Amino acid sequence: MNKEAIKDHKDLGIYKIAFEAAMKIFELSKKFPVEERYSKTFQIRRSWRSVCANMAEAWRKRRYEAAFIAKLNDCVRAACRRQAEAAETQTWIEFAVKCNYMNVEVGREIYANYNQVLSGLVNMINNPSPWLRNH
Repeated sequence: MNKEAIKDHKDLGIYKIAFEAAMKIFELSKKFPVEERYSKTFQIRRSWRSVCANMAEAWRKRRYEAAFIAKLNDCVRAACRRQAEAAETQTWIEFAVKCNYMNVEVGREIYANYNQVLSGLVNMINNPSPWLRNH
């Protein structure tokens, strides 16, 4: 993607994927049973929304490489909830599929979106210079 074409965090491909997945999860999770409202529903929504919010904040901090990378790392942590644990969002998706709250194909699609977002974030962290704003 051409850097000049990206004027806002909303223009980033990985942001678009993350936002669409968050909205899809929001809509799907409305159908989860009431007893899951404060476990699966809340957790899966929170983790995806946090990724989007941190990505937006990282974009605003791209003048300073260290701040930009730190905020991108927050995105990864929000998605994974501590590297030592299994990826939280993926785990919630897996539970939702196994509990028949989510179609297997939709679960696979969201799982793939999640992997794309994480991969994109890691690439930006490892090679921040094309994304940094000149002083």
